[in-house]
Amino acid sequence: MKTVKLVVIGAGSSYTPELIEGVIKNHAQLPVSHIALVDVEMGKEKMNIIFQLTQRMLAKAGLAIDVTQTLERKTALQDADFVVTQLRVGGIDARIVDEKLPKSYGFIGQETNGAGGMFKALRTIPVIIDIANEMHDICPNAWLINFTNPASMVTEAVLKYSRNRRVIGLCNGPINMTHQVAALLNASIDDLYVEFQGANHMNFITKILHKGEDRTREVIALINAADVDTLSFKNVSNEQFNKELLAATHLIPSSYLKYYLKTTEMLAEQAAAELSRGEVVKNIEAALFKKYSDVSLEEKPKELEARGGALYSTAALNVIRAIYLDDKSIQTVNVRNDGAITNLPTDAVVEVNCVLTRNGPMPICTGEIPSPAKGIVAMMKDYEAQIVKAAATGDYQALIAGFIFNPLCSSDNAGVALVKDMLRANKKYLPLFANTIATL
Repeated sequence: MKTVKLVVIGAGSSYTPELIEGVIKNHAQLPVSHIALVDVEMGKEKMNIIFQLTQRMLAKAGLAIDVTQTLERKTALQDADFVVTQLRVGGIDARIVDEKLPKSYGFIGQETNGAGGMFKALRTIPVIIDIANEMHDICPNAWLINFTNPASMVTEAVLKYSRNRRVIGLCNGPINMTHQVAALLNASIDDLYVEFQGANHMNFITKILHKGEDRTREVIALINAADVDTLSFKNVSNEQFNKELLAATHLIPSSYLKYYLKTTEMLAEQAAAELSRGEVVKNIEAALFKKYSDVSLEEKPKELEARGGALYSTAALNVIRAIYLDDKSIQTVNVRNDGAITNLPTDAVVEVNCVLTRNGPMPICTGEIPSPAKGIVAMMKDYEAQIVKAAATGDYQALIAGFIFNPLCSSDNAGVALVKDMLRANKKYLPLFANTIATL
């Protein structure tokens, strides 16, 4: 079997031990021989802690995998087979600004939705485009597996504005929802087919088949019968969707739809919170890295679950293993639409079920997104296209046009003022907007 070189960009992330655990569990089928950890100067100390923990985890597993760490990205990319990106430009402090500044305007403050998600995209997309272009030149046969949020926009930017087409956007949301559905039905994952339609963090379960039998309405009834949201994510509110809404639409929305369908409640929850989610995460990460530094630690600690990345390694390694083995398994990933959802643009990136092959993901055609969901998904894809253009080119007008028509912008005047404030706050991370910012 051909061995595999895996490059992890943003290796100083607290999620990396989760990824290493996945490499260990899958080694019999996916013979990784080299893991190259990469970060920037700002993440150097954390990467070194992860590097040492990785060595201990591999030693405990009895695997002779070569592990290196470097700040030289181009060196690490030599001979790469798979490149995982999990970076955060500006670190947690930039995320906290993404959450707090919109909140001061009475808007949702969140890292992937609304103004916060938009500015995370602006900071991230130019960096990911550079990585994608470097891969095209240095390791043209490697696959870019992007976990960096907002995954839909980042993946679309690579496909539209880089020279690289070998990219797959990935999120642990669909795999978590699938496992939660299996638990509700007391069924094996292997007996389920769960159909997803939409974009990342703007998607819906539209069909649930168990051994060929459609049990979608039964699952909705089970969700509605519970006292708490049984399909919620750890980093999103446990507030339930309205039971009549789910029964009326026969759709199961991702937890992130709460920011759009329960905006009033989510704003109230954010206003009442003593700390933003970013501040909570900063405290969790401090405790995690203290734990990671313990030289007696030889495995992923249970405390990582509080970070919110459940099944991250499962999602990543399922995709990498499927491509390596050409196993034709079905995974839910972010890809160019190409007719998979017939009422969305061909060049839009969507989060849908795909057959995974050595040639990459092949989207399964699911037809139209059903009403009433199709309106908000189409609106969000128009918004994302504008923001992708702005991030890749520095187009201020595309930025304004995109955000003002985002459903989470409740005032055009306040929206423009917020965009200008956030441009100033992110000045050092947005070189393409330097001239615009200088005139504000």
